[in-house]
Amino acid sequence: MGDLFFVGIGLHDEKGISLRGLEEAREADAVFVESYTSLMPQLSLQELERLVGKHVSEVSRQDLEQEEGRIILDEASKGKAALLVPGDPLIATTHVDLRIRAERRGIRTRVIHGASIISAAIGLSGLQNYKFGRSVTIPWAEGGFVSETPYRVILENRVMGLHTLCFLDIRAEEKRYMAVKDGLEELLSIERAKRGHVITLDTLAVGVAKAGSLVPTVKAGYVGQLLNYDFGEPPHTLIFPAKLHFMEAEALITLAKAPEEIKEKAE
Repeated sequence: MGDLFFVGIGLHDEKGISLRGLEEAREADAVFVESYTSLMPQLSLQELERLVGKHVSEVSRQDLEQEEGRIILDEASKGKAALLVPGDPLIATTHVDLRIRAERRGIRTRVIHGASIISAAIGLSGLQNYKFGRSVTIPWAEGGFVSETPYRVILENRVMGLHTLCFLDIRAEEKRYMAVKDGLEELLSIERAKRGHVITLDTLAVGVAKAGSLVPTVKAGYVGQLLNYDFGEPPHTLIFPAKLHFMEAEALITLAKAPEEIKEKAE
């Protein structure tokens, strides 16, 4: 029976790995890293190998999905393997599937959690975690198809008085990373078709960039303002607040330079 460790390595660079995660990687017979589920702007494979003290093999979406992770499972069945993953390793369903396959092959699995964009973006915004509803991904429109799911989720959460965390589409193989501006434009295009007044130029939103770095960018404002705001390099994340608690309004004003007038509508 072998072992497979799923190790979260954080959000920004190789220094986001935990001491426990680093220890397990150093003890592994084979170490793998994937970089397609999220963008880590300053991740250096060379520095990661220096930290771990051994060769780290990069695996692609095809390796883990089309090939069903066989390259990792074969190594794990012979001893101990570690898969290093951006963020928290089991937020991406791909890795849940790999863990299931490992267990069915008699390979013991362990999880070393890492910082997640879910907790990081919410924490940086100053909004209260328990007031968030279902999260959703805003995808690029392709081939004339526009997904209305994010529009609908934002509306459903808002009706329940809940905030919405929106992940922005990532196509690592194409080096395409959706920015706040792109996500807002996708939603506004749906608004023009649906006319539900869910996302307008006067809707309050929060953009987060470079979470996990020492200099993250957090800016709250109306959609019309954020369309022209420079958030810098990706990765970016969007939040659509619902009804604000007065402390949340103060946090957005202080931490994210939101308009002072949002206090007038806070509870």
